[in-house]
Amino acid sequence: MLSRWSVPSTEGQKDGGIPERHRVVIVGGGAAGLELATSLGRNRRLAVTLIDKSRTHVWKPKLHEIAAGSMDTSRHEVGYLAHARKHGFVFRIGQMSGLDRVARLVSVDPYVDSEGERVTPRRNVPYDTLVIAVGSQCNDFGTEGVLKNALKLESLGDAVRFNRKLMNACFRAQAQDGPLTAAQLRICIIGAGATGVELAAELHRTGKEVLNSADAALNGRAKLEIHLIEASDRILPALPARLSAAAHDLLSRSGIHVHVGASVSSVDEGEVTLKDGRTIPAEISVWAAGVKAPALLKTLDGLETNRLNQLTVYPTLQTTLDSSIFAIGDCAACMRPNGKGYVPPRAQAAHQQASFLARHLSQFIAGGSLPPYRYRDFGSLISLGDFSTVGNLMGSVVGRNMFIEGVFAKLMYKSMYKMHELALHGWWRVARETLARSLTPSTGSKVKLH
Repeated sequence: MLSRWSVPSTEGQKDGGIPERHRVVIVGGGAAGLELATSLGRNRRLAVTLIDKSRTHVWKPKLHEIAAGSMDTSRHEVGYLAHARKHGFVFRIGQMSGLDRVARLVSVDPYVDSEGERVTPRRNVPYDTLVIAVGSQCNDFGTEGVLKNALKLESLGDAVRFNRKLMNACFRAQAQDGPLTAAQLRICIIGAGATGVELAAELHRTGKEVLNSADAALNGRAKLEIHLIEASDRILPALPARLSAAAHDLLSRSGIHVHVGASVSSVDEGEVTLKDGRTIPAEISVWAAGVKAPALLKTLDGLETNRLNQLTVYPTLQTTLDSSIFAIGDCAACMRPNGKGYVPPRAQAAHQQASFLARHLSQFIAGGSLPPYRYRDFGSLISLGDFSTVGNLMGSVVGRNMFIEGVFAKLMYKSMYKMHELALHGWWRVARETLARSLTPSTGSKVKLH
């Protein structure tokens, strides 16, 4: 077993201490993994390989916009293969299925496309340093019927699937002569954290764009009815109570039904049942509650994990049982320096950890020590679609904690995505594409209808 501070072998190294073409393998092409691969790929003394099961990358906090149809996916997708070629790393498609820490091999399952064609075989990818950045997924807590009857928003494919079901529901309602059933055009979102709240707000916008008064005259209730269900006593429980109350008020005044203190006992076809016995008919149910890492991490050759399947890491982001393996982003359980809890699974943490390794990994490979990573909380921002944006900026940014709403908050929210784009593409391309988007005339619907 490797000691806590041991480093990979430097046999065959060149002057300067870094081995010739040291192999860095990054598993997971989300925000953290892709940003790190982009940065390390510029170092010509590193052979960087990125492994992901998808062909393209979309920033995960944007999935609710894709699901609601309010974002043009093609303008925000990053193709891994072309991006890798441009930034000096290698992309391999497939899903990690195992790990051999002695031989230093990552096992990758065969890749089968959407039409069932087997594209790549099962294979092993060798590494000298491994970075695991496979993100997180929803935690359904074993709730009955979730796997079968509820949609999730964990990937681009999930968001596209939701949008297709949503549009089909609208087409179905518009085509029928009689009145709608109780479940038709009713959406239940289970979990009122950031994803659930932002999805509810975007769906409200979709309903206004897609369904009109003429449809209502035909069948009596041609509008989306959105129910947002939260088990705790307020929505956005991770935010200050003042912001939760502001968001709750905005959503309620817009006609969204907000249920707090409401735990779900089962999700059935056509309805959601609460633990107090109430049932809410729903044509589409979405599970957006809870977070955990993929179960695969518990099987990776003995690496230490916690109850949420996250890999336990030291402040250097090295896994506790193998210092040549790092974990970053939502799949890493990294204790805060003050010992008060773990770094939260948020986009800003993933960005910071990718930047940390981009700065310090080369000195580790050369035999140096790593400084501890320190999480900086810049606050939280939640988009409420056309209504507003609410959030708080922490004292490290503005000198004191500050609550923000409205236009300024919306600009700050958009800047988070710009930071991700800058990490991938640089200032010149981001400025050029931002200008192009702003100048492109909007002549049609704001919602994607196909």
